[in-house]
Formats: sequence, structure tokens, C-alpha cells
Amino acid sequence: MRDEYVQPPGWRRRLKNRIIFCIVAFCIGYVAVAIRLAVATILHPDKPSAAFLAAIQPDTSPKLPLPDRAPILDREGRLMAVSLPGAALFADPKQIRHPNRIVEKLNTVLPGIDDALTAKLLSYRAASFVYIDRELTPEQELAVNRLGIPGLYFQKTWTRHYPNGSLAAHILGGVSPGQHGISGVEAYFNHRLRSNPGSPLRLSVDLRVQAIVQRELAKSMHDYDARGACAIVESMRGRVLAMVSLPSYNANDLHSVSPAVLTDRCISGDYEPGSVMKLMTLAAALQSGLLHVWDRFNTTHPLFMDGFAITDYEPVHHWLAMPAVLANSSNIGASRIATIMGPKIQRAWLRKMGFFNRSPIQMPGTQPGLWHGRQSWNLLTTMSVSFGNGIAMTPIVLVNAIVADLNGGVLFKPTLLAAQADAQPRLGVRVMRPHVSVRMREMMRDVVLSGTGVYANVPGYLVGGKTGTSQVVGADGRYDTNLNDASFVGVFPVNHPRYVVYALVIHPKPTKKMRKISYGFTTGGYVAAPAVGRIISRIGPMLGIRPLTGAALAKANAKWQVPIVPPVPPLAVALGPKSPLPPGSNKFAYELAHMKLPHHLDRMAANAALKRAELAVPGQA
Repeated sequence: MRDEYVQPPGWRRRLKNRIIFCIVAFCIGYVAVAIRLAVATILHPDKPSAAFLAAIQPDTSPKLPLPDRAPILDREGRLMAVSLPGAALFADPKQIRHPNRIVEKLNTVLPGIDDALTAKLLSYRAASFVYIDRELTPEQELAVNRLGIPGLYFQKTWTRHYPNGSLAAHILGGVSPGQHGISGVEAYFNHRLRSNPGSPLRLSVDLRVQAIVQRELAKSMHDYDARGACAIVESMRGRVLAMVSLPSYNANDLHSVSPAVLTDRCISGDYEPGSVMKLMTLAAALQSGLLHVWDRFNTTHPLFMDGFAITDYEPVHHWLAMPAVLANSSNIGASRIATIMGPKIQRAWLRKMGFFNRSPIQMPGTQPGLWHGRQSWNLLTTMSVSFGNGIAMTPIVLVNAIVADLNGGVLFKPTLLAAQADAQPRLGVRVMRPHVSVRMREMMRDVVLSGTGVYANVPGYLVGGKTGTSQVVGADGRYDTNLNDASFVGVFPVNHPRYVVYALVIHPKPTKKMRKISYGFTTGGYVAAPAVGRIISRIGPMLGIRPLTGAALAKANAKWQVPIVPPVPPLAVALGPKSPLPPGSNKFAYELAHMKLPHHLDRMAANAALKRAELAVPGQA
């Protein structure tokens, strides 16, 4: 007989307790889930990212969207920078399964992605949005879409494009991946470009001129195996038509360029100007009224001061008038002139012309110059600065000051913006008398016709100019006798000045290719002057300046070629061997001439000269 199973006592009670426990647990779990859902969907909803919403939202608008940045045009309306529509690939890691497998698939259509980084991003569960590639081409976007991978989405973007590649790359600068300007005019005008994308920004740059300047400058840099170069073309009202810094780069590849190449030598490189600085010395002397073009200065022997010897590259060993000082680029003559004015006038002139300030041109990264402090501005400093040593500045500062020397005597702020239709003429500051500007152009014409700048002469154009050759300070703080910078500044045409063209070639070398032409020299006359001449010959007709021929050319040459030894006007007293110093001369001039200092210097004449040199009143050219 089978034994019957007998339930243990109290089993009904235990079963009931278990059922009650399960019901309570279920209710608690249900309530917890309900509360969590209420928090996630009502109280604190976990909203999807804006990019995700934009990616899944269909675009039904018939209008084309405005770009995120305004285009940039040159002065003739040619395109320099534009924003083009594109796509970015992003992912929601919370929707991603098997990141490594997805990376393998993406590699088939995006071979340039970083496998390890992409897998790490796709595995980052704490985020709901990570970029995979921010610049997809249309073909890549289509290829990724065909993969059909859940969790991958596309975001509409704009990509900045520079159709001219390396042309004007330093001027334009570039933008970040988020399309914010980070250098050049893209950074300076970032707010303007983003806030008004439908209105193009028109620059004063002429792409045709920019291309010619870049090509000719690159030729000189290559011919002399130079370290770098820069060039500027500026109008008489301060508008920059071209500004080139070499080596250059493709503006579309900004983020892969080394910092050294990104440096814009025109606005952020301090260079000693060499003898180009004599244009400032002579202009200040004429404006002060202490000196005149017919005055002659003792250049018969080198000058020795504080262990330094100031010599001329091609000494002439006789007294030179002011036009000959410029044409022969006499350091001795410039030193004599500067010491007659003295450091007060010299510093006042340089300060007024902008040498002690950053350039106000519309670009970030402009650099201040280098100069001696007032307390250490001694006799040797006054002499060396007169011919461009012992002081350094950016080329844009130098060129803008020279423009004021030549346009009739008005200093304008340099600008990269094109003239607006129906706009009032630009206002500047009158810094010299008009006839001083005429004298400067006459003497610069002599430099090109018979002086150190003959290789800048262009048939049919009345070109004036000045060469510059400066030594380079080495790592030990001393001048390196094996290195120099070669420069030339030209103005054309001198009878009706329109443009100033400046070229600087950094550390040129006496290459075998150019030895027959330059005879092994790397001076401004051999290296930079020919480049400026080639530039003028090509851009002159392009800018509507017709070359002169025949009788018209002969007449203009006769009028604008001042004699190397100008005649002394009636009743005027000229400086010379019997009268080397005028009233109001600084004590430095007596010290340099080894003359006894008068008991009472002519303070009245000196103060009057200083006031004339400090002239700075609003005016127009």
C-alpha cells in the first residue's frame, strides 16, 4: 500500500505570504518604473541633441539657406572666400553596438579616419553625440548612407572654401572647424561675416595684382635661395592692393601648415629697413626747415663712434648734396643730416609717422617695432637709425609712412577694405608740406635713373625708388656679417604718384645662377629692385597707367630729374665746407664734426624746426 504525501503544517500560511510578497514587489517595481518614466518624459525629459533633431527633420523649404559666413571679394568683385554646403557625420554611442565592426565598415568608404579614436568615440556611452568626420564630401556622404548603420547621422554644415589656393592666403587667414575666424581678415571681421552672411565683404586687394606680385617675388626668392620674402602694393590713400608673404600655403589646408609658414611677414615680422630709412631722414630734414636739397654734407671719410665705423658701400670721398646722398645711398651723409636735426626731431618724426605703434591695418597679429628708449637714444643711435640700423618695424608700417612721403604729405591709416560707392574721400593727417613731398619724388627718380636703383627702371614709366640693404642680428645679439636682408621701395609714376611697391627678400644668397647678374652681391639694388621693376611693368597697364613715349617721356624725365648738385637759389645760404652747420643744429652735429660747441645754441631755431617736424593736422592728399 502506497504511503500518501502529507503536507507540512502551516504551508497554506507560507504560500499566502509568498504571494503577498510577490504582489507587493511587483507593485513597488511598477510604481518605480512609472515614476522614472514620468521623470524622463514629463518632469526632466532627456531631450535628443539639436544635431539629431536636425538630422531627422525633413527640409521642405523651397528657399536656399543662407551660408553661415559672408563671401569675401576682391575690389573688382572676384571671389576670394566662400562657404559651401556640406555634411558632417556624427553618432549616438548609446545606439551603437559592436563599435569595432562599424569602424571596419566605415574604413571602406572613409579610409582616412583614425580607427582607434573612432572606436573609442563610438564606445563612449555617456554621450549621445560625437563627431566622426566634420567634412564629408557628397560622395562620402552617399557612401556612408548606403552602409545603413543605425546610430550614424548626418548634420548639414558649411565649409569655407578658398578658390585661389595660396593666393592671398595670409590676408584671408582661415576658420576653425566650427566656422569661426582664427586668423587674417576672417578673424578680424568675424562678427561682420557671421552676422550678415548675405552681404559680401569687399577688400581693396586686386587678385590680378596679388598674383603678379606673388609670382615675381617668388622668382627673386628662388633665384637667390632666400629664406623668405614679402611685398606690398599700396595706393596713395592707404588702400592695400597686394600683400604677399613667402613662403605661402594653400588656404584650404590651414590646419596642416607649420606655424613658421603661417607667419605673415608683412604685419608680424620686425626687420631693420636699411637704407630705405633714408627716405624718412631726408623728409624729416626738409620738413624741419633746417636743411635744403642744395645743402652739401661731408662724406669724405668714414665716421668712427664708440668703436663703430660708419662707412659708405661705394665711398665717393667728397661733399655730397642731398640728392646725391640718396642716389649714392650714403650712410655718412645720412648720419650728418640726422645729427643736425638731433634725436628730438628724429624721434618726433618717427613717432608721428607710426613707427612706435602697431599698424592699424585690419588684421590680427600685428606686431610693434623695436627701438631704443629715449634715455638710450644717444649720438650713435641717432646716426645708425638715420640709415636704417638699430631700429626695426613691420613692412606695413614702413610702407605706409613712405606713402605719406610721396602722396603730397598726408598720412592715412592703411586699410584692406575697398572704397564704397558714393563714400566720402578718406581723411588723413597732414604730416609735411606738399613741396617736401615733391622734392622726395624728384630725388627718388634720381635713384632709379643714375643711383643704386637702376635695375628698377621701367621703360615708359617714371619710377622713383630707394634701395635698402640691412645686416641681420644673429643669435648672439651681434650683426651676422654673412647675412643680410635686401629691399627696394618704388613709386610710380613720380609725376602723378598712384602706387608704392615694396619688396623685401630675407637672407638672399649669392647663388651661382645669379652670379653673372649680381656679381656675387646680395644688395637691395641687385636682389629686390629688379623684382619691383618687373612688378611695375606688369601691373602698370593693368591698373590703367599708360607708359609715356617719345617727346612726352623726354619732357617728363627732364622735369623730374633733379640735378645731383642742385643750384643754390638767390639769397639762399647753402651748407658746405665753409659753413657745415645751420642755426638750430643739435649738439650732436658739433660733436660729430669735431667743432667747438657754441656757448649758446640757437634754441629758438631748434624749437621752430621741431614744431615744423611735428606737424600733424587733419587733411587730404
